[in-house]
Amino acid sequence: MAVPQNHQSRSRRDKRRTHDALTARQLATDPQTNEVHIRHHVTETGYYRGQKVVDIKE
Repeated sequence: MAVPQNHQSRSRRDKRRTHDALTARQLATDPQTNEVHIRHHVTETGYYRGQKVVDIKE
């Protein structure tokens, strides 16, 4: 079983954890449909950067 050789202080532990926070998703609005979507992804209707790129079957 792994057991730490030396005690690690709260300060050192917390410094390591400063980068663990999650960031919010970056959202964009398509100029053609005004649909909100995740950046660099196709919208639900198949548009990307104002152009139809995927045919969606309904």
